[in-house]
Amino acid sequence: MENTNVLGRISAAYYQLTAAERKVADYLGGHLPQAQFLSISELAEACGVAEATITRFCRRLEYQGYTAFKLAIAKSAAKAPAAFQGSAGSVGPEDTVQQMGQKLLHANTLAMAQTLEQLDPRALDRAAVLLARARNVYCMGQGGSMILAQEAAHLFSTCWPHYHAVSGSHIQAITASLLGEEDVVLFFSYSGSTRDILDLMQVVRGRGCRVILITRFPKSPGAVMADVVLQCVCDEGPLQLGTVPARVAQLFLVDLLFNEVCRRDLDAAMQNREQTASALAVKHI
Repeated sequence: MENTNVLGRISAAYYQLTAAERKVADYLGGHLPQAQFLSISELAEACGVAEATITRFCRRLEYQGYTAFKLAIAKSAAKAPAAFQGSAGSVGPEDTVQQMGQKLLHANTLAMAQTLEQLDPRALDRAAVLLARARNVYCMGQGGSMILAQEAAHLFSTCWPHYHAVSGSHIQAITASLLGEEDVVLFFSYSGSTRDILDLMQVVRGRGCRVILITRFPKSPGAVMADVVLQCVCDEGPLQLGTVPARVAQLFLVDLLFNEVCRRDLDAAMQNREQTASALAVKHI
């Protein structure tokens, strides 16, 4: 059985499915390409079933789990004539550089516009309050998300010295084990569903530390454990790993959060940035 023949598997197994599993099959019959962009909780909500039903459905079709199922959908979509799916804008071989640039510009602009549209001002306010009151803020993530955490720590460090980027799962675990109630973790995870984030969240929450999570999926397991969730809005399929629009959306949230914190004490923020600029001025020729 071909790994990418998802509809064929659904059709072959349809009459062996339970009533709840048939709801999933019926929904996917009209929304299969879109499913690769949904978390398991979002698909379950769309189908009106429990997450466990989605897991059983995937295994019934002989996929190891939901991630393998989404990957199969993505592979199937990639066989369509084509465009390179490396970013939110589909770039074809016939495109000129200007056309390619316009598509990618649109994808990045759209990611920021949709993120702003979905932004919860109350969540942004709660996150800013936590950061403004924190003794120390530790910026964390895994893989490509760690790069975003480092960017955030660097930006905030131009105003305040208590922001730290912590890389590597072992160092993060060590740091988390020594946190206190006055500390805050600013965590980046597009999926919000990795083993690393769940393991780390358990340690952090056990220390009474607050967590701000920047993620695409506000109902993910990681989001459920966070105190504040800021949602970046940019769909990314299993074959689109770390797209620029998804990163732009997350960095846009970082910029919003930084400016919201600065607005709470503009005089101090300006003074600190001036001191930072003076210290760096001697580094230039």
